[in-house]
Amino acid sequence: MNQFRFSRRPDIGDRIRVSFEFFPPKNDEMEGRLWETIQRLEPLRPRFVSVTYGAGGSTRERTARTVKRILDGSTLMPAAHLTCIDADRDTVDQVIGEFASMGVRNFVALRGDPAAGVGTQYRPHPNGYANGADMVAALRRQGDFDISVSAYPERHPESPDFATDIDMLKRKVDNGATRAITQFFFDNDVYERYVERVRRAGIYIPIVPGILPVHNIRQVVSFSARCGALVPAWLRERFDGLDNDPQTHMLVAAAVAAEQVLDLVERGVGDFHFYTMNRADLAFAVCHMIGIRAVVAAAA
Repeated sequence: MNQFRFSRRPDIGDRIRVSFEFFPPKNDEMEGRLWETIQRLEPLRPRFVSVTYGAGGSTRERTARTVKRILDGSTLMPAAHLTCIDADRDTVDQVIGEFASMGVRNFVALRGDPAAGVGTQYRPHPNGYANGADMVAALRRQGDFDISVSAYPERHPESPDFATDIDMLKRKVDNGATRAITQFFFDNDVYERYVERVRRAGIYIPIVPGILPVHNIRQVVSFSARCGALVPAWLRERFDGLDNDPQTHMLVAAAVAAEQVLDLVERGVGDFHFYTMNRADLAFAVCHMIGIRAVVAAAA
């Protein structure tokens, strides 16, 4: 596919629901920037916002603090990421209980990346949950939570084939998952074929596209190579010559992401999850371009 196809209709924003992903900040400066991002995106009334859980569970405390601040300081519904990397079952169950006691009812259950990063070998904890399906079961035992899981339109890099990959998704659904959020992708035909495979396997939960606005094309190409996501030649060409022109880069990135979303809407998709990289600019611009408008609370 060389380009997206879409025709803009005035009511399209009324039929789209969005959610946003953030990662917990490492320092006070990054926390201030994240909170500015949250406040900027809050008026768009996302369905929920998710907060990631670092590789190897490395951000457990910072994830909890971020989730708590969102609960206490905004109208947003946070979904806490949860992984089983380098943790035994008792520890994971304790974390679930801590989030639940805060009032968290939404989770994103993942196996997670090894502490050494994407592409390194995964080894289950000897006394831990083995994978994402086990994580879903652990959550379901503790409460009637809304549970999102991961899905891979281009196949998980560790899966030998699509059948194995989709079988894992089926296990997650059987254990209580309520939606799947995909790895980012840039070819909508790939997503559409994946959903067809999933439906043929008897999986009927929503498969929400994960949308990654391209803040930095070089970083996206590098990360995509490690996680098995294709960056089409036409997309790279859109950003040719813009390494030292961040303003134009941002304009092109917003247009590309909006085109992708609107093309998916034409194909019947209504829910989208944006990987924000803790920056509001592109996510807000894309939402505006697809017809979602900020709702400002009336003064008291």
